[in-house]
Amino acid sequence: METIKNYLEAMFASMPNTPEVRKAKDELLQMMEDKYNEMIAEGVNENTAVGTVISEFGNLEELAEDLGLTKEVEEVQEREKEQPRRFVSMDEIKDFLNVQKRRAFMIALGVFLCITSVVWPILIDALAGNNGEYYGAAVFHTKAEAMEGALFFISIAIAVGLFVYSGIMCGDWKYLEKEACKIDMQTADMVKGMRSAFKSFRVVAVTIGCVLCVTSVVPCILFDESEVVPVFLFIFVGVGVFLFVYTGIINGGFEKVLKLNDRKTLSGNYGKDEDDVEYVSKTAEVIMEVYWSTVTCIYLIISFLTFNWHTTWIIWPIAAVLRKILMTALVKEEE
Repeated sequence: METIKNYLEAMFASMPNTPEVRKAKDELLQMMEDKYNEMIAEGVNENTAVGTVISEFGNLEELAEDLGLTKEVEEVQEREKEQPRRFVSMDEIKDFLNVQKRRAFMIALGVFLCITSVVWPILIDALAGNNGEYYGAAVFHTKAEAMEGALFFISIAIAVGLFVYSGIMCGDWKYLEKEACKIDMQTADMVKGMRSAFKSFRVVAVTIGCVLCVTSVVPCILFDESEVVPVFLFIFVGVGVFLFVYTGIINGGFEKVLKLNDRKTLSGNYGKDEDDVEYVSKTAEVIMEVYWSTVTCIYLIISFLTFNWHTTWIIWPIAAVLRKILMTALVKEEE
């Protein structure tokens, strides 16, 4: 029976996502189930029953008039001739997600190196001492400035190399952005499962990242006289941003795959969670995607500038209320 359901999904994949089409699909599924159960009751083996049901009900063009979908089927055929969508197989999607995971690590590491590149001048200056005296190694002090510059630019160079290489890695997948593509239900279910499994790690990673960014200033407050302490600030922030970037890119890969299908068709719902929503425009979608990241940046900027950590927490409940208002205004109502 599962084979019949999968076949039906493939039949209706390109059909418009309207109440009429969904109703016709449910009716056809019921007819297929009735025929299948009837043949099984007569003693026909499962494979034969499935084959008979598909041969009898498996041509949507022949059934269009009976289902009241003649106009929709003709529109779909015309659209597919004018704008054919490239089918992306499950193996291709697996390869893309594996590349996306490696790319996420490279970009996140590159960002970490950029943020922590300033650690070297701070650390070496602190070791050398403000008055030109290095504790136990005067020779090192004579080359301190050269080492600062060298280590700083080496960190930046490695980061740039990682950015460039990560860009080259995803070159084979440019068609996912430039061409109209589609995936089948099995692939969408696989990606949805991977996204769900990754969600718990992402929540923990983002939480740790937020904690690190917020507490990065604590060592500077507690040990403000130490010249080495700023190093911990940049390392904390670097690790926090690493976690944001790494998890964000991987999750972005899942979202990209699940949005390949035309959202106006039934296949556009493949892999869709119950809490997934559709926005009134692309601009609205972008606004809501970066909402919490923007709130976090505003919170950190205001907190670092004012050092009023005991009051700036009020930003979070205000942001939560504002998000509810925006969701009400920007989410498209279901038909």
